[in-house]
Amino acid sequence: MMQLEVRRIAKSYDGNPAVREISFSVSAGKVLALCGENGAGKSTLMKMLSGAVTPDSGEIRFDGAAVTIASPADAMAYGICTVYQELSLLPHLSVAENMLLGRMPCRLLPFMIDWRTANRIAAQVLADFGFANIDPRTLVRDLSVAQQQIVEIAKALVAKPRILILDEPTAVLSAMETERLFAKVRNLAAGGTTILYISHRLEEIFDIADEFVVLKDGRSVLAGHLDTVNQGRLIEAMVGRPLEAIFPDRNRSRGEVVLEVEHLSQAGVFEDIGLTVHAGEIVGMFGLVGSGRTEIAKAIFGARPADSGSIRLSGQPARFASPTEAVRNGIAMITEDRKGDGLALDATVLDNAGLASFGRTARFGMIDGAARRRLVDEQAANLSIRPKGTTRPVRQLSGGNQQKVVLAKWLLVEGVKLFIFDEPTRGVDIATKVEIYRIIADLAADGAAVLLISSEMPEVIGLSDRLVVMREGHIAAELTPDQFSMEVLFMHAAGLAAPQVKQERLH
Repeated sequence: MMQLEVRRIAKSYDGNPAVREISFSVSAGKVLALCGENGAGKSTLMKMLSGAVTPDSGEIRFDGAAVTIASPADAMAYGICTVYQELSLLPHLSVAENMLLGRMPCRLLPFMIDWRTANRIAAQVLADFGFANIDPRTLVRDLSVAQQQIVEIAKALVAKPRILILDEPTAVLSAMETERLFAKVRNLAAGGTTILYISHRLEEIFDIADEFVVLKDGRSVLAGHLDTVNQGRLIEAMVGRPLEAIFPDRNRSRGEVVLEVEHLSQAGVFEDIGLTVHAGEIVGMFGLVGSGRTEIAKAIFGARPADSGSIRLSGQPARFASPTEAVRNGIAMITEDRKGDGLALDATVLDNAGLASFGRTARFGMIDGAARRRLVDEQAANLSIRPKGTTRPVRQLSGGNQQKVVLAKWLLVEGVKLFIFDEPTRGVDIATKVEIYRIIADLAADGAAVLLISSEMPEVIGLSDRLVVMREGHIAAELTPDQFSMEVLFMHAAGLAAPQVKQERLH
């Protein structure tokens, strides 16, 4: 008997179908991957199963019987727990309080919390998960983003779910943290828990899932066992066309040195960093969480000044006091946290995309609104930002389209010599990834220098001309294309490879 069956379920918003009569089933102890582009209907489907949204029609069956899931409480009663991509933790509460919210153990009277038991339960769940290093007494606001994601998942594990829905659970996790998560998922499945796994990372899907359902435009277009398909077939089903190559072909031509960093250090964060990026070149930077990659980028961009060392841009000293000064001198940075650093979510696409390029449309100190709109509309069309129109608040866009708005903002800036991309495809679908890869390659082809920071090994390998591997605030290795492989990257990043003898950098 199938544990979960979805039969012709549908949902529309204001007459626009989000899910169109989707059907699938999954038995206990299986991992089912839900695949599809942003806007394919995955989130709406997940919300209907978790009780956050009520379907317009169709049927959900649990253990062979039709059920009504009208609220999250109903979902919990059936043992369905959902871990959303957006964190729902309360930052001012401890790890244990977040994990046991609504089910805190009490002593004698309901209002007397048994803190010792609460901390013990949370610590045990975290230890079973492989994260005994997270103290249950720590306030969530004091944790890293990756640790907060772990706590979010652990919160669901406390309830011992029969069905666990995971939405992009590894977006902020390192390779080692992801493997611990996968070990736990396999353990849960072996114990009879059903897992619905949503991810844009196809390599993860083939690693962890047994079965798959591909959604496109709110419909199920392909389903089956993963051993019957390859990545190319899944991509073709998701985007509606074959993708011969994910990474664009490039004519690799290197010009003069644009960025030169020497002996850059920041106490306790990174030390003695040296690297160069040439015009027309893409230099990748890979490392595990906490390796110092983002902090180096922020130091170059003037957002987090270094303590010592030198930065030169096109041969000129460039120690910027602020990002504004960096932008004026030809540096653009696409940050890893688009919602926290890259966008004003309640502002429109027009306001966000035009934020860094006021100078292009200024007339006698005043902004020419019509000219600004023409520029933004043209860039939005070039990037295929959906839905069309630039008057919509960015908050209403999917993650992939929000990322395109961030790109539009920087592509509209004139005179950029160096583009820094920090996790440019985090949380976006495969079709949007391919578009972003093309944009990065085109920027290099037009003569810009590109520093690409990514925790996705296929991404940095597929795009980079050279690779810098970071470990604990130091450069562990500098690799040329003949040395590129996921094994080599991971070995250097994890400290499992012999230290590389520093070579003279090419200028």
